[in-house]
Amino acid sequence: MTMSLRLRKFALTVHLTVSVGWIGAVVAYLALGVFAVSSQEPQTVRAAWIAMELTGWYAIVPLALAALFTGIVMSLGTPWSLFRHYWVLISLVLTTLSTIILLLHMPDVSSLADVVQETDAAGLAGLGGDLLHPGVGLLVLLVITGLNVYKPRGLTPYGWRKQQEERAQPRQTVAEG
Repeated sequence: MTMSLRLRKFALTVHLTVSVGWIGAVVAYLALGVFAVSSQEPQTVRAAWIAMELTGWYAIVPLALAALFTGIVMSLGTPWSLFRHYWVLISLVLTTLSTIILLLHMPDVSSLADVVQETDAAGLAGLGGDLLHPGVGLLVLLVITGLNVYKPRGLTPYGWRKQQEERAQPRQTVAEG
């Protein structure tokens, strides 16, 4: 089922907004992680970890889930479809994996945020920050963005079969339909 033009533009606007928001929230999280690693001030490290937890749960997770959901809606309501083109399928897999890894990682962030609230200044010195997950996550999100902008050619076997079926069907004219 293809969406109407008006609905498709609305859905695309929502999808782009939450997807770009996800990237922006990850950049903010990464900046907090850099401050947690580089700061010698215990209060800065403590504040960075608390902010990373809040940013993760209240910005990154909702935006990731919204991007995944709106991406599926977009693919099902447009001619691209969900399983016809490799770029859509790869975007779906990468988005799904990123979201799952994020959801599995956030309890660790919450645990560390709890630890920094209870730890004295000396204990915070070696804690560091969280750079690996947001760094790799940002890279994956940029790859997904590139795939969605450039839309490299390539039909999946399912897409190729559907294309052949569509070509084999005689087209109806307005007078016939």
